[in-house]
Parts: sequence; structure tokens; C-alpha cells
Amino acid sequence: MRKYFGTDGIRGQVGTHPITPEFMLKLGWAAGQVFKEKDKKILIGKDTRISGYMFESALEAGIVAAGADVRLVGPMPTPAIAYLTRTFRASAGIVISASHNPFYDNGIKFFSAEGGKVSDEIEERIEYFLDQPMEVVESSLIGRARRVDDAAGRYIEYCKGTFPIGLQLSGLKIVVDCADGATYHVAPRVFSELGAEVIPIGANPDGLNINEFSGATKPELLRKNVLAEGADIGIALDGDGDRLILVDRNGVVRDGDDILYIIANHLMSTGRFSGGVVGTLMSNFGLELAFSETGIGFSRAAVGDRYVNEKLVQHGWVLGGEPSGHIVCRSITTTGDGIVAALQVLQAMVEEDKALDELLSGLVKFPQKLKNIRVTERFVPNEEPALQKAIAAANEKLNGLGRVLLRASGTEPLIRVMVEGRDDETVDELVDFLVEEVNAVVAAKQTAV
Repeated sequence: MRKYFGTDGIRGQVGTHPITPEFMLKLGWAAGQVFKEKDKKILIGKDTRISGYMFESALEAGIVAAGADVRLVGPMPTPAIAYLTRTFRASAGIVISASHNPFYDNGIKFFSAEGGKVSDEIEERIEYFLDQPMEVVESSLIGRARRVDDAAGRYIEYCKGTFPIGLQLSGLKIVVDCADGATYHVAPRVFSELGAEVIPIGANPDGLNINEFSGATKPELLRKNVLAEGADIGIALDGDGDRLILVDRNGVVRDGDDILYIIANHLMSTGRFSGGVVGTLMSNFGLELAFSETGIGFSRAAVGDRYVNEKLVQHGWVLGGEPSGHIVCRSITTTGDGIVAALQVLQAMVEEDKALDELLSGLVKFPQKLKNIRVTERFVPNEEPALQKAIAAANEKLNGLGRVLLRASGTEPLIRVMVEGRDDETVDELVDFLVEEVNAVVAAKQTAV
């Protein structure tokens, strides 16, 4: 069991252990101990939340104290750090971000030299050094820190390079929602330089407004702007740019399942697809049925883009993702990238000369409802006898025509309750039933304490 790392790095509320300057200093030192054995250079990027500057300084101090060099790239999307880590031939990349969480949270993600999420073994080695006394190398061996001034330009050109040469977005009006996060100075330029008319929103970060009123987790503002502008499509990214949610010309919100369907079917229709698609336990059953009808394989991974990536490697497939909008196109990049995934959808729209909603005509989703229950202490729902009984009762009512999923969030103190079925009435009834059962277990645990 790892002590600090969850499904997506280390995350929590700023000022509460381990999201403190003292811990970040030690974390930087521990990371320096692990990664300097291979190479001395470590990249650090961040999103736009105000605490990022504080943690950037603490990590930098810890890393150079361990004898490793630092390259600071400033506010940049998470997938940009994955890309830049590879291109700079660095031994690791660090992202200071809490992704879609509010500004008062923050966290740390690590990327390997190859641009993928680091393994459990690497995280365990970092945690080993976190428990050791911090010793500074002798002065002549202290690392050096430098800023990279052209990081944004490098990443913009990389993103544009994933779109076919000769293909243009001219004639398309696109609303781009940057969630007042790390893509604010990158995403609008990518789409406009490819020829689109771009209306940017959520592109004025002040350190406190990241994910607050816009972005992939709050697409209502994007939906309103798409309809008001008469846009062809709306693109919503989250605070660190690794999630993508779309809005079609009619104002309908389209999630990661829709995006996977469009990309896979377009690749299939052009003879550029083989193998299958990896989804997660949260992927809609309708997506699985649609793929089975078109001969596209489908496999489910645990929730989390790192597990999607692992299963893609295991199968030798190149496309996977989550309904939340993490889309991994392994033939192009090594991690979830909202801008790159959006370009794949736009390529399908242009090459097939179809609107977004027309590309989804063959996908019929099952009604699905998700509710989150905040808890003071995480627990595994499936290990609670009362919840095991409740899940069995819900599955009996679904009679094989749906799914029930209770799980603890790996990034927030939440228990997630999901029900999927043939009709809305049954789904609503079972979600309410399971939420009551979870709340009863939570209350019992608090009483016991």
C-alpha cells in the first residue's frame, strides 16, 4: 500500500498534510534521489492555481538539494509536460496540479522519461526516500534550475502536428473553454492557427478561478455560448488540460464515451484502425454494444487514465478513455490530452463533412446516473456487508439489463454511486436507494468512532 500516492498522484487541500510546503520540499528531494540515478534533469510544470508558485519553489529547492537539475516551464497543460519531458530527454516530469478540483486543492503528478505516468514501483521508491532523513549534497554538487521560455510554442506546434497537413478548420466556428486553467494560452492558438474561428472563454486565470465556473466539469457556460454564437462545436478542457468534453451545435453535452465512439468509427471507416478500444468500469453499456455491432473490440479497465493506459499496452491497442473525458490516443501521444483528442474529432468532422451530432447517430446510450457522497474517511464500499447486500438487491431488480458500481474516488474523499439501466425511472430509484444505504454506513462509522 502506498502512503501518499492515489490513482492520479498526490492530491489534497492546500495547507493540509501532505499538501504543504514542508512536504513538497521533502518530496522534491525524494524525487531527486530516485531520478538523478538515471539522469540529472527534471522538468516542473503547473496549472494556474495560486498555490502552484509556492509548491514550485519548494519542489525546486528539494530537487537541487538532492543534486539534480531542474527545468521550469511555468503554467502548462499536464499532457504538455509529458511531451516536453520526452523532447528535453529529461529523467522525469512533475506537474503541480489538482486537475478538475477547485483552486484550494493541489497535487503532484509524475511522468517518466518516456512521457507516461510513473509505475507503482517508482512511487514506492519515492515514498521510501520520504521516510529517510533529508541530506543536502555538498555545495559543488547542488543542482541548477533554469526556466524554459519557449515551452508553450513547442507544445502548440506539437499539437498542430497531430492534425493532417493540408487539412484546415476554416469555416468552423469553435467555442473553446479553458476552465481558467493551464490551456488558456495554448488551446485557442492551436485551433485558430489551424484556420478555425475561435471564441475563447474561461481564458482569464487569476489563480483562484480555475474550474470555478467553466471547463469540462461545468459545461453549462460552454453550452450557452455555443447556442448564442451559433457555433459548430464547443470544446471544454479541464484545469490541467487532460480532459475533454464537447458540446454539439444543438447544445447537447457529449462526454468521453461519445468521443471514443467518433474517433474509433472514423479510424475504422478510413481503414486506419485495428484491435479495439479500452474504456473503464464507468463506460456506458451502450458504447460497448455499439462497438460490438461494428466489430470493434472493447475492454474495461479500472477507473483512472493510468489503468486505461496499462490495458492499452497489455492489448497492444491505441485508443482508450473515460466518460469523464480522459482520452488516450497512444498512436499520437502517451497520456490523456484534451487538445489532441479534440483535433481527432475535428478531423472526423472535416473529412466526413458531418456535424458532431451526425457522427454519433449510431450510438444509443443506456440511462446512467452518478451521485457522489462526501465522506470524512475513504472506505471500500464493496467490502461493507450492508452495501454488498444492497448491491445484490439492486442487481436483482435490474435483472441483467444494467450495472451497479460503488467505488471510492482515488482523488477526492468521495464514494461514487453509479447505476445504469434500460429506463430512467429504475435508474433514479436505485441510485436513491444506494445513496441511502451508503449514508447509513457512513453514519454508523462516525458513531463507532
